[in-house]
Amino acid sequence: MPLTTSEAVKMASLTLTEKLDKIRSPNLQSQKQTASILEGVEAAFKEQNTQPTPTAYFAALLSLLDNKTLAQPVIYLLDIVTPYAPEPLLRAKFTQILELLAPVLSQPDADAPLVRASIGVLESLLLAQDATAWEQSAAVMGPRRAVGGLLSFSLDPRPKVRKRGQEALRKILKSPPPSPSLDHPVAPMCAETAMMSLKAVADKAAQLKKEKKGSESSTDPELIHALQLVKTVASASGGWPSKKIESLCELLLGIARSGNEHMSMSVFDIFEMIFEGMAEDVASSKLPRLLEIIKELRPAPNDTQLLPAWIAILSRAYDVSAQVEPEETFQGLLEPFNLVASYLESDAKNIRISASECLVSFMANCVPASVLIEPSIYDEKVIGQLVETAEGLLTLKYQSAWLETFNVLGAMFDSLRWRADPYMLTVTQSIGEMRGNDSFTGKQEADEVLGKAIRAVGPEAVLKVLPLNLARPAKGQPGRAWLLPLLRDYTSNTNLAHFKNELVPVSAAMFQRVLDHGAAPKTMEIKIFETVVQQIWSILPGYCDLPLDLTEAFDKTFAETLTTLLYEQVELRLDVCRSLRALVESNQAVISAGEADPALESRVSKETAAKNLEYLGTAFAADFLAVLFNVYSTTLPQKRGPVLQTINAYLSIIPAARLTETFDLVCTKLAEALQQAPEPKEQKQQKGEHMPSTAHTLMDLVVTMSIYLPRESFEALFRIAALVVFKDDDPQLQKKAYKLIPRLADAEIGRAALTQRNEELQALILSSAEKVSAPARRERLAAIAAMLPFVPDSQLHFIPSVLSEVVISCKEQNEKARTIAFDLLVLMGQRMVNSHGAVIDNSKVPHMPENAPAATASIEEFFTMVSAGLAGSTPHMISASITAITRILYEFRETVSEATMSDLVQTMDLFLTSNNREIVKSVLGFVKVCILSLPTEMMLPRLETLLPNLMVWSHEHKGHFRAKVKHIIERMIRRFGVDVVMKYCPEDDKKLITNIRKTKERSKRRKDAAKNADESDGEDDGRKKSRFESEYDQALYSSESEGEHSDDSDVEMTGGRKQRNAQKGGSAYILEDEDEPLDLLDRNALANISSTKPTKQKARQKQKVKRDMDGKLILGQEEDEGMDVDMVGGGGGGGNEEE
Repeated sequence: MPLTTSEAVKMASLTLTEKLDKIRSPNLQSQKQTASILEGVEAAFKEQNTQPTPTAYFAALLSLLDNKTLAQPVIYLLDIVTPYAPEPLLRAKFTQILELLAPVLSQPDADAPLVRASIGVLESLLLAQDATAWEQSAAVMGPRRAVGGLLSFSLDPRPKVRKRGQEALRKILKSPPPSPSLDHPVAPMCAETAMMSLKAVADKAAQLKKEKKGSESSTDPELIHALQLVKTVASASGGWPSKKIESLCELLLGIARSGNEHMSMSVFDIFEMIFEGMAEDVASSKLPRLLEIIKELRPAPNDTQLLPAWIAILSRAYDVSAQVEPEETFQGLLEPFNLVASYLESDAKNIRISASECLVSFMANCVPASVLIEPSIYDEKVIGQLVETAEGLLTLKYQSAWLETFNVLGAMFDSLRWRADPYMLTVTQSIGEMRGNDSFTGKQEADEVLGKAIRAVGPEAVLKVLPLNLARPAKGQPGRAWLLPLLRDYTSNTNLAHFKNELVPVSAAMFQRVLDHGAAPKTMEIKIFETVVQQIWSILPGYCDLPLDLTEAFDKTFAETLTTLLYEQVELRLDVCRSLRALVESNQAVISAGEADPALESRVSKETAAKNLEYLGTAFAADFLAVLFNVYSTTLPQKRGPVLQTINAYLSIIPAARLTETFDLVCTKLAEALQQAPEPKEQKQQKGEHMPSTAHTLMDLVVTMSIYLPRESFEALFRIAALVVFKDDDPQLQKKAYKLIPRLADAEIGRAALTQRNEELQALILSSAEKVSAPARRERLAAIAAMLPFVPDSQLHFIPSVLSEVVISCKEQNEKARTIAFDLLVLMGQRMVNSHGAVIDNSKVPHMPENAPAATASIEEFFTMVSAGLAGSTPHMISASITAITRILYEFRETVSEATMSDLVQTMDLFLTSNNREIVKSVLGFVKVCILSLPTEMMLPRLETLLPNLMVWSHEHKGHFRAKVKHIIERMIRRFGVDVVMKYCPEDDKKLITNIRKTKERSKRRKDAAKNADESDGEDDGRKKSRFESEYDQALYSSESEGEHSDDSDVEMTGGRKQRNAQKGGSAYILEDEDEPLDLLDRNALANISSTKPTKQKARQKQKVKRDMDGKLILGQEEDEGMDVDMVGGGGGGGNEEE
């Protein structure tokens, strides 16, 4: 039987011998007959001493084709062999083979596998035909008649047959014989047949719809199959034949008119296929004619079904045209632009939206870079005409489409960029005046267009037509303070001089009014003036984002202004820092960009950006750094980030000589500060938000400067680090010293320094081990982790030297310190593996004897090192060692030998019998990892002793031991089965397994009850949604970290991260009375806010009181005794009683 599609894809790259080998060893019963025939053919070759060549196979199989009983396996083998047969042979035998295949192909009830194999043989035959053979008419038994058969199979109702026919047709049309024509000789015939079948099915569907007979879906499959055939022909080499394009477009647009969304998408796919073919240079000559045809097929202006589809096709056509001929397409864009723009007048919203999207596409795709960089006179004329059309869209005639028009105008600003000046300034003014009208409802959309105008033509051009009118407002002219936020958000790549000359004086005038007010209480007007000043300076970062005139506009006077602001205006400090940083980073981004935008390159080239950075570095960097250092020292820690980032930016451009001078100055001041006595802790606590000491500030600056320092400065840098790491009386300063190593590891020159001075750093780390303070532990571990990749293979004794410190850090109180310790353990293990058997000199390890034998680096040796902690003198050390072993076992379980793993499991089994809770708690984590990740065959023999030892702790309620053990048992049941667990479980503890079973059954009952009860969704909104179907599944499949008794080490030991509070601050709910909403201003309002979702009180049901015949109450008897009296109604003798 023929192969499936996936098998066919795999076999496409195989040789004939490999394909036949697969047939010789059949997997299916149906393939055995094929294998037998192949065996017989090859036996005949041996008898006749014939070489098993493709020609020999082809001739032998062709002779068997007369036998009708063997048709299917023989044609299947021919399908495999024919592609390898010589083309002259296939051309010579074409008629003979076609006559033999014709009876098979003409049978309407032929099996699908047989038909598919026959199509494969036909495909190979047709691919071998030359131009002469294709010239024969379809009446002759030749290639054209065979293609006619393929066309019919391409519409077959059987999916696999249809797909095989279409694939064969596509391959044939994509492989035309050598000829001057673009199209395959049979392409017109295929196009004609495909169109006839499509037209017939479409007419049938239209007739049925007209007569309202049957469902529309009855003809859908046929129509889809016909569209697939059209798509197959359109995807061929050279695309759809030129002479047939017009009739095809008309037919496709008619189908799109049907309103069936699926059909419309199929039609678009075909057009997309045609356009894709025309995007190639070979077929691009057909494009102008296709554009003309599409325009001629324009539907009626009020056709709400067909017009949007036609507009989308027109948009795609011009997109392809712009790829092939960008300049010519732009110069001819005015006609389609005006045509589509006229549809914005339509009353139908979907037509207006389609028209606006088409115009946006025109502007996005059809404006080439050459128009922006060097426009010709004709290009400028086209821009003017396009803008003139766009201006007309803002008249009252198009008022209903103004929101769509805004999208078009925004796209024009985005594509024309600075070339929109001066053409679109009138449009900008019109929109600004509309935006300033209080009754205008589209303010948000107008703001977006104005913002794009600011980004395109620059704030200077926009403010010429829409002045702010703030400092000296003209009479009758409105103030436009609402432009300030737009200027802040959209300004970039413009002239910095405009801000200096125009906006700085406005800010000064506003600030002077604030100063004139003095110390009197601030009025609303004064607060507005302050806000305007802040908004003006918030625009400066945009002006500093790749300015066009940096070297001219950024002079000493402006730098002094910024310096004054940094010192005196704390509220403006953030904006000034952002601006200074943007000056540097925007130019660096241009230099580091791979392929620069040609339009952007025309404004600020890489050469210009380099000159800008050189200018800033030589003229201003040193002075600004001095100012920023001073500002940094007077800024609170939580607000220092932006200042430090700005320092970092200017350190990257300062000349090396000035950098060395600055570093030496900082080092001198740091040395002086370190000699001063540290501030008492009591005094620090009294200050609250205290300013960090000078030493802390200077150390921050040293760390920041470190990656920019020249090589000769590293000596002083490491001396500073060596001095500071021993200051255990100042943990914060110690932390900063340790941060130096990870900082250096981020830069190339820093990595070179770490490699060169690695031995010196190792000695420093080891000698300072006793002086490390608890708060600095995390940074110290991070420093060791950063150093480790630079430790040479000859100095691997550094790993066992610091290993005990890393292991004990696995039990640190600080979660981040624990996480780094676990990551460092893994890093050490990887380093041992990657060292490829390097020798570890144990005599150099502290506290080891001088004659200690050397060891070979391997993962087993690393486990041995960590396991040494199991002999520790304190339970804390033993517990930490077990935790560390657990982490590295989980990480390297696929690398470490089975013997090592087995020894570890056996050792931990013994530790499980310990009486120390801290040790056992770590062992439980180890057991859990073993159950989860170690091989089943290793763990099963250990269960006999492991389970009884484990069950001892199921009776311990402290420290959540019972919950932990239960969870491990659940995991065992999941992995090994309940029977195995029951077998080794002590008799007295089997009730725990029974409990697990009952929990599962109870959860299932609850789930079924919840399904049956028609409960409203609102009652479950506050309940936590679980990703498990039941509590039992959650217990089995979740990790313990999801449970109530989460333990920090369980997640971390397996390399996970504890999820911090997903909802910061938690959830809060308001308890309201049904009749009256909660008054949040009431001093008792807090009592009505709850952290748990309140449940609705069930409505009080009418309760019944039982009475006897004498009217006396009956208590504690059955319901059928006595007389029931409705509590509310009060009938049946006596007044209402309350229970």
